[in-house]
Amino acid sequence: MLASMNLLLDSFWRALAYCLHKRVIVWSLLPLLTMCLLTWVLGYFFWADAVQKVQNLLDGAGWLNSIWVWLQARGMSYASELLASILVVLGAMPVLVVLVLLLVGLFMAPVLTHLVAEKRFAQLEKKHGASFIASAVWSVGAALMALLALVVTLPLWVFPPLMLVVGPLIWGWLTYRVMAFDALSEHASKDERRSLFVRHRMSLILMGVICGYLGAAPGIVWVSGLIFLAAFWVLIPIAIWIYALVIAFSALWFAHFCLAALEQMRAEAAPSSTEPQVPFARNRVDGGDAVAITH
Repeated sequence: MLASMNLLLDSFWRALAYCLHKRVIVWSLLPLLTMCLLTWVLGYFFWADAVQKVQNLLDGAGWLNSIWVWLQARGMSYASELLASILVVLGAMPVLVVLVLLLVGLFMAPVLTHLVAEKRFAQLEKKHGASFIASAVWSVGAALMALLALVVTLPLWVFPPLMLVVGPLIWGWLTYRVMAFDALSEHASKDERRSLFVRHRMSLILMGVICGYLGAAPGIVWVSGLIFLAAFWVLIPIAIWIYALVIAFSALWFAHFCLAALEQMRAEAAPSSTEPQVPFARNRVDGGDAVAITH
């Protein structure tokens, strides 16, 4: 367990350093452009209707009626609309996260894993334990399970403390499943991948949860853009790019950790060159007596 934690911390700092690489910065623009496109499409077709429906639900809640009356008496008649907008954003962000993470798992993560392998694990044998199709099926399956978990836990998002726990945990689980699989798909065999998942399961889950909370940070900037409407067009792109860097960091972190763990596991399994050589012996029966002949 201690060795796994040391490996986790070492890969963490290496991933941070790699985030400054120009190739990583360029590839971080892919999720940025993807999220901008998805946000524009969803906002253009569904924003007004979604906010109106959420606002109707808030206005129809009896226990909130006194709060709206109190706020309207003080000139804040738009309070329910503002809260509805924030709730729509908080509800849409996990869906965008899952979709973009799926795209990153298919395109961006393999490139960053190749970068880590090229610079640090050039001598590590590639056993090609999973094809691109297998990786895509694995990522899609994990994404569907995460979306199902989001739908099931949606009522919990009404309570702020649970909202701060459920979302990052689900995204953390998805990050761990997608990133760890992609990091090992080219270099590890199927059996090696399964062994590493079992041996380092707690560390991998912890990494996924940490990445999940890091991924929640851009959402704060996103919501700030709604509150401070004058800075909306500045804060939202910043939030998306920060999110893209978080995804890049996650891919690098899992690549460093998984490939280093694979290298260690193979080194442990390899026979030591310092073991004494056992002389070959065979027995010959001569006249009923066993005679040992050693070469």
